[in-house]
Amino acid sequence: MAVKDRILVLGPTGAIGRHIVWASLKAGNPTFILVRDTPASVNKPRLVTAANPETREELIQSFQNSGVTLIQGDLNDHESLVKAIKQVDVVICSFGRLLIEDQVKIVAAIKEAGNVKRFFPSEFGLDVDRHDATEPVREVFEEKAKIRRVIEAEGIPYTYLCCHAFTGYFLRNLAQIDITVPPRDKVFIQGDGNVKGAYITEADVGVFTIQAANDPNALNKAVHIRLPNNYLSLNDIISLWEKKIGKTLEKIYVPEEQVLKQIKETSFPNNYLLALYHSQQIKGDAVYEIDPAKDLEASEAYPDVKYTTVSEYLDQFV
Repeated sequence: MAVKDRILVLGPTGAIGRHIVWASLKAGNPTFILVRDTPASVNKPRLVTAANPETREELIQSFQNSGVTLIQGDLNDHESLVKAIKQVDVVICSFGRLLIEDQVKIVAAIKEAGNVKRFFPSEFGLDVDRHDATEPVREVFEEKAKIRRVIEAEGIPYTYLCCHAFTGYFLRNLAQIDITVPPRDKVFIQGDGNVKGAYITEADVGVFTIQAANDPNALNKAVHIRLPNNYLSLNDIISLWEKKIGKTLEKIYVPEEQVLKQIKETSFPNNYLLALYHSQQIKGDAVYEIDPAKDLEASEAYPDVKYTTVSEYLDQFV
């Protein structure tokens, strides 16, 4: 049996990183994580905490107990970063939005190490080369696109993972603000509710990421995760939810002009979430044709992966 590539996950205790670590272990890849002596100070929105209740310390201990190799290092310590990268074959970064531009440090370390077969920069959202998002998320997407250009200019082998909407942020609350479970009375819908979006659980993002990491056909391509049973409009999803709870919700459709006004007048994190919802539900940033020369559709490339459907995900809230 062929030896699987060694995978290093940067940002292993974040909302997505933790699932990439578990998926890597399950796939049989020797799995490494970079850890600092002291954790970063991050004030997480309530929705994020609800979706990811484990603490950093609990996760790291679980990783160790499961066979993950811990490497001491820091993004801002070039020498430690190069040393860590020289021990692996694939580097997967899952940093949050505040560290996107700092990935140039990872690119520099990969370039110096000279041994990496593939780098996955921190994307894990829509395709940053195909969007019509508004601020404040537009700036983040543009930063991610700039990192793509740096990777390509430096000749670093890559895969871009475009998974669109996490269920923990978009589905557990039906894209509503300030709640962490689906509503049972009324629901606000951006636009007409008919634009298709792509939904996926954070755990399944991890699985598809490792599938791509172990797939030579994903080299220097973007992998797009738009799963057939999860490629739905918000109206479709609300209808599913109504059937599950046996109740019709009051639907309040919010026109784009009003949505943009809300985004401008709302503070973080709600303005950020509203802009993400606007990108998918009004601008249709999950609706596009792929280019086979530079893209892979995950559902076609990895048809044997059993993923959690939108319907199955909603069952936990009934």
